[in-house]
Amino acid sequence: MSVQYYEGVGRRKEATARVRVMSGNGKFIVNDKPAEDYFTRLGDLEAILAPLAAAGEDRSRLDITVQVKGGGVTGQTDAVKLGMARALVKMNADLVAVMRKYGFLTRDARVKERKKPGLKRARKAPTYTKR
Repeated sequence: MSVQYYEGVGRRKEATARVRVMSGNGKFIVNDKPAEDYFTRLGDLEAILAPLAAAGEDRSRLDITVQVKGGGVTGQTDAVKLGMARALVKMNADLVAVMRKYGFLTRDARVKERKKPGLKRARKAPTYTKR
């Protein structure tokens, strides 16, 4: 027996998240752990669930499973948020306007700039000494 689910892939910095949304009883699992245990930073879980709130969906009637890898906490949080929005749009195509309005479907393309030769970091030059 297969379960009908809607999948969305989100990326941010070096993080990639595969989010699956299906009808159920409110389970939210991230990398085989409850979401509350995986995203412990204040405000991260609320940011991830913001697309659900904007769509007017009730979390208690949806099961959400997430596989996220790479990056750090902020990158993973934003990747899951984008994946969640994309999965909800696949579930209900009428939500595109709402998701666009709040900016949930826009991928944040900012990544760390590469280090340049002769510099300490991407742009920081060694201290200049006259003598």
